[in-house]
Amino acid sequence: MSAEQELFDFHQDGGPRWYAINDGVMGGVSQGRARITRDGVLVFSGVVSLENNGGFASIRSEPSPLQIRGASGIKLRVKGDGRRYKVNLKLDTAFDGVQYQAEFRPPPGEWTTVPLPFSSFAPKFRGRPVPDAPPLDPARIVTVGFLISDKQAGPFALEIGSVAAY
Repeated sequence: MSAEQELFDFHQDGGPRWYAINDGVMGGVSQGRARITRDGVLVFSGVVSLENNGGFASIRSEPSPLQIRGASGIKLRVKGDGRRYKVNLKLDTAFDGVQYQAEFRPPPGEWTTVPLPFSSFAPKFRGRPVPDAPPLDPARIVTVGFLISDKQAGPFALEIGSVAAY
């Protein structure tokens, strides 16, 4: 792959849906949601709660083959709030299962570009390492997600202007 490939068009109606998966799946009460602004920005926001052994909120794209053969990583254009986030990549359409995860912490209140080489993604299952998972194969990525699980209660907001393969 010689050039960047935009993976999502947040300006386009009818693009992939983004949906929330929060700690309510295990009894928690955190709230996270996705919305796309008129300016074509995906906003992942909500409130993390540590009640009931919770502490995470996430969003993910509906499954669709992204067809990024030969890419060496994902590049994000984001504006954060100073909190730590994770990108999750899934290689299958199952609701649960192994996700390849990388952390990033954009500076608060300013747009920044965050390159995440695929070599920085680690296989996880429900937050735990999966040492025998196969290597991340970019050609098999079908879902991109964003997660906050930094053990800090309170509101959060991450603005995503673009997601590209490079």
